Amino acid sequence: MIASSQTAGDQSVQAGATRNPLQTATGVYVTVHGHFYQPPRENPYLDAIERQPSATPFHDWNERIHYECYRPNAFARVLNDRGEIVGIVNNYEYLSFNIGPTLMSWLERYDVEVYQRILEADRKSCDRLNGHGNAIAQVYNHIIMPLANERDKYTQIRWGKADFRSRFGRDPEGMWLAETAVDYATLEALVAEGIKFIILAPSQAQRCRAIPTEDQPVTQWHEVGGSQIDPTRPYRCYLKKSEEITPDTPYIDIFFYDGPISRDMGFSDVLFNAQHLAGRIGSAVRGDRRPAQLISVATDGETFGHHKGGTEKTLAYAFTEEFPRRGWTVTNFAHYLSLNPPTWEVELKPVTAWSCAHGVDRWQDDCGCGGEGGVWHQKWRRPLRQALDWLRDQLIKVYEEAGRQFFRDPWGARDEYIQVIRDRSPANINRFLCRHQTRKLSAAEQIDALRLLEMQRHALLMYTSCGWFFEEISRPEGTQILRYAARALELAGDVTGVQLEKAFIKRLTQAPSNVDFFKHGGEVYRHLVVSAQISFLQVAAQYAITSLFNNHKLERSQNNGFVPACSVRYSSQQHVYCYTAQQLDYQLQRMGALTLAVGQLRLTSEITWESEHLVFAVLHLGGWDFHCCIQPFNGRRAYSQMKDKLFEALQQASAAQTILAMTQMFGDQSFNLQHLFAEERHRIMRLLSQETLTRLDQLYTQVYRDNYGVVMAFHRDELAVPQELQVAAEIALGNRCLNTLRSLSDVSGVQESSNYLLELQAIATEAQHLRCRLNIPEGKQILEQLIVRSLWQLLYDTNPATVEVEVQYLERLIDIAYQLQLGWSLERAQELYFSCLHSQILPLCESKQAQFDYLRPLLQLGQKLGVDVSAWLHQL
Repeated sequence: MIASSQTAGDQSVQAGATRNPLQTATGVYVTVHGHFYQPPRENPYLDAIERQPSATPFHDWNERIHYECYRPNAFARVLNDRGEIVGIVNNYEYLSFNIGPTLMSWLERYDVEVYQRILEADRKSCDRLNGHGNAIAQVYNHIIMPLANERDKYTQIRWGKADFRSRFGRDPEGMWLAETAVDYATLEALVAEGIKFIILAPSQAQRCRAIPTEDQPVTQWHEVGGSQIDPTRPYRCYLKKSEEITPDTPYIDIFFYDGPISRDMGFSDVLFNAQHLAGRIGSAVRGDRRPAQLISVATDGETFGHHKGGTEKTLAYAFTEEFPRRGWTVTNFAHYLSLNPPTWEVELKPVTAWSCAHGVDRWQDDCGCGGEGGVWHQKWRRPLRQALDWLRDQLIKVYEEAGRQFFRDPWGARDEYIQVIRDRSPANINRFLCRHQTRKLSAAEQIDALRLLEMQRHALLMYTSCGWFFEEISRPEGTQILRYAARALELAGDVTGVQLEKAFIKRLTQAPSNVDFFKHGGEVYRHLVVSAQISFLQVAAQYAITSLFNNHKLERSQNNGFVPACSVRYSSQQHVYCYTAQQLDYQLQRMGALTLAVGQLRLTSEITWESEHLVFAVLHLGGWDFHCCIQPFNGRRAYSQMKDKLFEALQQASAAQTILAMTQMFGDQSFNLQHLFAEERHRIMRLLSQETLTRLDQLYTQVYRDNYGVVMAFHRDELAVPQELQVAAEIALGNRCLNTLRSLSDVSGVQESSNYLLELQAIATEAQHLRCRLNIPEGKQILEQLIVRSLWQLLYDTNPATVEVEVQYLERLIDIAYQLQLGWSLERAQELYFSCLHSQILPLCESKQAQFDYLRPLLQLGQKLGVDVSAWLHQL
């Protein structure tokens, strides 16, 4: 089979002498499709992802997978046999891909460089492939389309299209269906919305035939229900009510990926070698001398780097070297469709998906798919689906009844709400409301209108497929969709007063959990969902407690006594996640170990525009102890009197008296450090620990200095060093290294840096002699930033007279970085250098006016960075 594939490749090369495969369907085409998607992880109340400890050392799983997959594919290395970089490839220029809109939104915020590389890749593929870009759209938040009602089907498609258009600047030709789940009602919606093609698994086809023509008006159907369909050609699926096909019969084109090869990519080692990958693809090439054929494979995009580490390099080499060497044309589905329209018709099985052998039961029934080896049941799936369907239908009534007061067409407004989701600026929201409002809305009506739309957004998000995918309702994915449901319930109550939560929880009790602690979905909701809900009071408490750290140093006066109240206006406006906090007043007093701050602020949601004017008082008793109270603002006089009474109580230097006064004026409800959002709580914990850690660092350093000779003697005699002494050495050297790196980052210029480099060299040598492992993540980041910053200045602010000295400095810094063994990475520096090498350095090498003495050190630096520059060095 491999021989036949090579023959087909040779034929395509010969044909290419007279026919351009980018313009005419000729030879073998290869499409590798990556479905890039992660479940939404944002807290529904904060519109931000909170820290996920399971993703350590990264902040969350999006960040971890980005580091392992999304960014490496934007800067995929092609290496020579010495491990040096000979090319950096943007794999998205060659991959057919879809990226979930919720993931793209995260990428846009988190790493705009990678985000822009993805958009640039689509533009370049459009230029290369006659206007047909690699990117295709996706139904918005990955819901199982056959299980959605008709209105939600259309909104998912419209939101997916609009999000795609706003990013890529063009309409999508194709659309990825979550889990490739499809039925004919979904196809009708796709056709109505102008989608030209979709991609399915071969198991989803039922039968196919050649499309009847005038020359051959009758063709034979072939049953292919056992994944037997030929995936090397596109198919046309007619949405017909009879056997007759007319020019007006609506249709959508379908590509079926090669199932066996796609499975091998996910579950074998074929991706770890470009030649093996090409050989496996080549085995599918048909030797029947057809003019053109497409070998297409599809898998989760996260396979390339996350599930299978380093395989983005395999793709880069295959796309740029291995596939062209065999005469194959790397293309995408839209381009191939433009060259080779379907000549075959297909009919699909009624309701199917690529990851469930039982249709779409994985998302509604105890079908066994996704189970823990048969140990855990999925009896919770149907009750969960039924509970959410009930809630969706109740929210439809709320939305229609309340929405018609504000919107001329409530469902049309929902379909266009994606424009607001993409841009929540006040000007854009105002434009949206002006287009859809029945009349000029008051401020309160605008808030209710936005609440209703957010209610519907969360009603869609609660159907994200991941909630059913695995074996247990209490997993993070199941909890996440229930949090969306809770937010929708809350918003419905805010607008209309309708209370649906009790009835919803009652339905969830019918969803049995595999975990004894939870028992059923109702307990999952109470323990994991209700506890995560956030109110304006909690946001205000977050603001109040953190104000002590953001704006006022907690230092004491020399006599540790009374410090007069100070009125502060440190910032008129701050952001607390998706809230704007406008400070209206703030006063702070210290008495001994006590610190009291009293203030008022206006909190406004940037999403729904709802706002509250609140008063707070926060008492820091020292250490971890905080007592914070919040209440609505009741007028200037009441606020002034309250403030006076609180500061009078503080002057007694009694925590009990101050807390008593706070309770009398605010009531029993209070907040402490545990009520803060995790991110800020951890930051404050680190700040509060800093003084203790500094003392410990000093103590360990003294122990290390006093026992240096003893530690050396243990190592000299090859004896195990007492753990206490070894730990003291590692902490002392790590602290010394970190302080030196911080100082180095604050200076500029090679001369000013010399002493710090000597110190780092000494630390590295000492650590090696004592076999110390320096665990300082901040030091790793500082080192990487120092190298990139110095390299950028060298390359883009070049002074020929100082190039050699600056290169020597960088090389020395890199050598020391290796010796310190901090687990740092050269990747950003390599990417920066490689870009400049081809845009600036090599053009100078080819210029007759080139200053070779000036260029040689720059090329030698490339060797230090692991970039292959040998060919150009030999020319100088």
